[in-house]
Order: sequence, then structure tokens, then C-alpha cells
Amino acid sequence: QVQLVESGGGLVQAGGSLRLSCAASGRTFSTYAMGWFRQAPGKEREFVATVSRSGDNTGYSDSVKGRFTISRDNAKNTVYLQMNSLKPEDTAIYSCAARSAATAQSTGFTRGYYDYWGQGTQVTVSS
Repeated sequence: QVQLVESGGGLVQAGGSLRLSCAASGRTFSTYAMGWFRQAPGKEREFVATVSRSGDNTGYSDSVKGRFTISRDNAKNTVYLQMNSLKPEDTAIYSCAARSAATAQSTGFTRGYYDYWGQGTQVTVSS
């Protein structure tokens, strides 16, 4: 089992940047595919980005492609989400998720793919 703790959220003006971090417990972090999801008030949780356990393969939702970058540091058991050119519609609680991946290139784009979830960190973008 793995525990996930997000950090780095906050209040930022439109056009600004934030970097979220997700720290994982345990010694097997490098075997997990990771993802970031977000949930805005009154909306369902939606996919944001995913990265394979090797870090070589990534994927993004259309709404964040070109603005957000997911990365990981397996030596630090941490996955990151660099968010640039933030918009008010990016306001949400951002959560990271993990799943033990069968292959080095596996990624997950849906909520059902992941087994473990963090509690989330609030991101608020003011206009």
C-alpha cells in the first residue's frame, strides 16, 4: 500500500504559475504509474495528467495540454505538476493517484485505473 500527500496549492492570479508536489510513502514508488486529477465545486473529478513509472511517457487532458507539465523523481518518491498560464477555470482541489503498473510505459487516464489517492490540495486562480 502507498500513501500520498499533496502540497503546493494556493491562491494565484490568472496567468500565474504553481507547482504541486505529491509525496509517496514506501519503497516501491518507481513501480507505480501516477496521475493528477482535479475536482471543482459542483463538478465531477476529472483527469488532468498522467506519467508512467519510468517517467518517459506522459499524457494530458486537452484543457491543460501545453500549460501543465507532469514529472516525477523516483529517488525522492515524488511526482510534480507544474502549472503555468493558470486560468480561473483551473480552480479546483487537485489530487494525485497511484497504481502499480505492469509495464514501464503504462499510464492511466481514468479514475477507475488508480488504486490509491491523496487527500488533495486546493488551487484557486483569481481573475
